[in-house]
Amino acid sequence: MNIKPLADNVVIKATQVEETTKSGIVLTSASKEKPQIAQVVAVGPGGIVDGKEVGMSVKVGDKVIAAKYSGTDIKIDDEEYTILHMADILAIVE
Repeated sequence: MNIKPLADNVVIKATQVEETTKSGIVLTSASKEKPQIAQVVAVGPGGIVDGKEVGMSVKVGDKVIAAKYSGTDIKIDDEEYTILHMADILAIVE
C-alpha cells in the first residue's frame, strides 16, 4: 500500500530504538521513549495552509528530527509510520 500525504504533511518511519542503555540495562517496551530521529518516506506537495504558502524543505530519504509526541501514528502492512506537519520537523540530520 502506498501513502500519499496531502498539503504540508510528511510521512516518516522511526529508526530503531536502543534496546539497552549505555550501562547495559535492557529496556522494556514500556520504558522506551518515542524515537525522535526518523527517515522521510513520503512528502506532500505543500501549498496554501492557513492562508500562508508552505514550501517543503525535506525530501524522501532525508533523516530528520521530529518534535517529540507529534503527529499521528499509523500501522500499514505491519510497518509503523507517523504522519506529521512540516512544522513538526525540527531539523535534517546530515
